[in-house]
Amino acid sequence: MLSVSGVTKKYGKNIACNNVSFHLPPGGITVILGPNGAGKSTLLKSITGFLRYDGQILVNGLDNKSVEAKRIFGYVPEIPSLYPNLTVGEHMEFIARAYRLTDYKAYATELLDRFELSDKRKKFGDELSKGMQQKLNLCLGLLPRPRLLLMDEPMIGLDPHAIKELKQLMAEMREEGRTVLVSTHMIDSIDMLWDRTLIMQGGVLRADVTREQLEKDGERLEDLFFAITEGAAEGSEAT
Repeated sequence: MLSVSGVTKKYGKNIACNNVSFHLPPGGITVILGPNGAGKSTLLKSITGFLRYDGQILVNGLDNKSVEAKRIFGYVPEIPSLYPNLTVGEHMEFIARAYRLTDYKAYATELLDRFELSDKRKKFGDELSKGMQQKLNLCLGLLPRPRLLLMDEPMIGLDPHAIKELKQLMAEMREEGRTVLVSTHMIDSIDMLWDRTLIMQGGVLRADVTREQLEKDGERLEDLFFAITEGAAEGSEAT
């Protein structure tokens, strides 16, 4: 479903992503873990085509910047980018038209109900609280029922009910054979959810493990994460 090959992104002399490669088959929930500044958001923005980079990214065999690929995946950015002069309902309609969706209204209503936004349909984007903006942000990313969903720190600012619903929706996507890629630095937020984890540090992909592999080795994700990231930090300070 997603193939990332030798992706490198530089900002001047700073290398945000350094020769990152991995492949995600259809289905499952993959989490990108890493401390702030590890390159997680840069990698996601490269996959969406928002950034220029060296390397190759394919979505279901299609170039990630092609229109055909963009119809397959959805993206939930870390910071909601809403239109101040569109209502909640109009935002949903805008996405539906952009993706050329038909017969979407029942699902749009379901999403707004699940994230407790149904009574906010006529509220403008700039009238929503930060938490409500994030919930609408999620609804917009989920509405096209993407085969690949990319999410950057999706649980920040959410209330417990919204977190529960998001986790349930992710589990439903997995059951339907769709692929979820989540970037976060909060390990406990995805502890019981992930099938596979990519750990980044300093722009480098330092680990690519499945839950099955980790359990077979008798390791905990938290222990592996700190062994890699803190060990890498100590090593860089020593050189």
